[in-house]
Amino acid sequence: MEVIIPEPLTLTVSLRGSREVKDTYQLIRLTGLLDAFSEPAFKKVIGKCVEDGPINVILDLSTIDFIDSSGLGVLVQMAKKTQTLSGTLQIITNPRVTQTVKLVRLDQFLSLQTSIDAAIAKIV
Repeated sequence: MEVIIPEPLTLTVSLRGSREVKDTYQLIRLTGLLDAFSEPAFKKVIGKCVEDGPINVILDLSTIDFIDSSGLGVLVQMAKKTQTLSGTLQIITNPRVTQTVKLVRLDQFLSLQTSIDAAIAKIV
């Protein structure tokens, strides 16, 4: 069995992450705050990950403590970017993230999943 060591992502003091690249997708795990302060770093770092490929992205936000409108905006931008490249963005959420996304009715646009397995199933 192949062991994949996650690559740490340098974001901000309040937003930390790692990236694992598989054959058909990449798994990006984030923890902390996805807000106006961390949005520019998120956009730059995760945008580069999307460009580098694979074009199918699983974004694990299950340990995110807080997300605001800036965070939601950058999720929409990343979803559009993956679609433009003919890929997908699957977002693993927790109750707080899901509630925030549904509050602004983005659950129809963003592909929210409850687990990594569910997200992988949407890709393959």
